[in-house]
Amino acid sequence: MSDRFNTIAGWTLFSGVVLLSLSAVSSRYFHAGKEQRPETMGYEIAGVVQEGEGGAAETPFEAFLAKADVAKGEKVFAKCAACHTINQGGANGIGPNLYAVMGEAVAQGRGGYAFSDALKAKGGKWDWAAMNSWLTNPAAHAPGTKMSFAGLSDGQERANLMVYLNAQGSNLPLPAVPEAPAAGAAPAAAAVVGDAAKGQKSFAKCAACHTINAGGANGIGPNLAGVYGEGVAQGRGGYAFSDALKSKGGKWDDATLDAWLTDPAKFAPGTKMSFAGLSDAQERANIIAYLKTAK
Repeated sequence: MSDRFNTIAGWTLFSGVVLLSLSAVSSRYFHAGKEQRPETMGYEIAGVVQEGEGGAAETPFEAFLAKADVAKGEKVFAKCAACHTINQGGANGIGPNLYAVMGEAVAQGRGGYAFSDALKAKGGKWDWAAMNSWLTNPAAHAPGTKMSFAGLSDGQERANLMVYLNAQGSNLPLPAVPEAPAAGAAPAAAAVVGDAAKGQKSFAKCAACHTINAGGANGIGPNLAGVYGEGVAQGRGGYAFSDALKSKGGKWDDATLDAWLTDPAKFAPGTKMSFAGLSDAQERANIIAYLKTAK
């Protein structure tokens, strides 16, 4: 019995030695020439930008317009022709006739076409920037619009279509292509697009001093219906503007209104306007968009 026990113990010990030796050998095999960990761990996933990598600089839309092709735009318009006509005097269909639409006021005219309230609230004109935003994603440009078209993701395709629209009874000059920033210069901040519906809510901060309905009376501050595009400190039913504001000159355009709403006292030192201003650029843009709709 003792001999049998010794035999079993010996074989067990031998098996353990063999397994240990195999483990050591396999370890050396798999680490041969691999004593250092790989320089890059894991593997690259296609389409994912790695940390620290920058994407290619975005091409400004003006550059697409500069090389846009009217003939190609006419072909792109085939995607629109199921809903829109573009001949002069053409009838409205599912969508309005688009002859001479470039440069026209948004959601106005067009032979009495029934525009959605969402688009009516946008205000402004169909300039290059507005039309580019609309054609990129109509639902994002005017949430609630009746336009079911998903939009055109390709910038050059949009540019081709827009120069074609411009050639059909409109004649807006092409915008200049912005200069590339100097090496090492900080990129320019993207323009903030206002939302008129949100601007109407923000206008509650102004309502204690200003009315905005057409023909409304002046109060502590002037009535603001139709103020966008008007001369600074002019008209407004004979409102007594401060000399500080009268001396500014110019018109209430986007840039002027933004500077005024940011800090009235800094814009026109000595103004009677006691409001401290709005630090949030998006909120200012929203109010300006709303002012554009108040006629």
